[in-house]
Amino acid sequence: MHPDLRALVVFADPSLHRSRISRRVADAAAGLPGVQVQDLYQLYPDLYIDVRRERALLLDAPLVVFVFQLAWYAMPALLKEWFDTVLKPEWARPDGRLAGKGVFAAVACNSRLVDYGPGGAHGRPLDDFLVPLQQTALACGMRWLPPHVFYGADHPDEHAAERHAGALRALLATAGDLHGT
Repeated sequence: MHPDLRALVVFADPSLHRSRISRRVADAAAGLPGVQVQDLYQLYPDLYIDVRRERALLLDAPLVVFVFQLAWYAMPALLKEWFDTVLKPEWARPDGRLAGKGVFAAVACNSRLVDYGPGGAHGRPLDDFLVPLQQTALACGMRWLPPHVFYGADHPDEHAAERHAGALRALLATAGDLHGT
């Protein structure tokens, strides 16, 4: 049991050593009391997820945050594996163990906001690419909250990356407000 857990951050970045934003975000979240950061690529380099441990954390956390960098319009492979093994339909049902928990994605995108929409490079809003994550959360009875997005992750503005990490830290620091406690 983790009685003081306010938020579970499921963090997935397969190329953390190359990312300008991911390390800042992970460090910003890890330093907060009541916030558990699960760095999937560090914890599970063999890709074998400790399902019991992950489920125990999920049960204790009133708020779950999935942190990743969008690549080819999808979440990283190990995060997808996490979803496939931890959230088995027979374990996570709409009226079951996860019902009512808040959940959102904190996602970094290399492209700019204008690239996500009609006439943009990607032709669709970012929310369209997060639908599988959102639908899975809803199928588990969780409350989908608006994503926390960092656009332009591959641009050289170091201050923007710091502001993004700081804003996520502030969100997590007020986790009780997000999950309704």
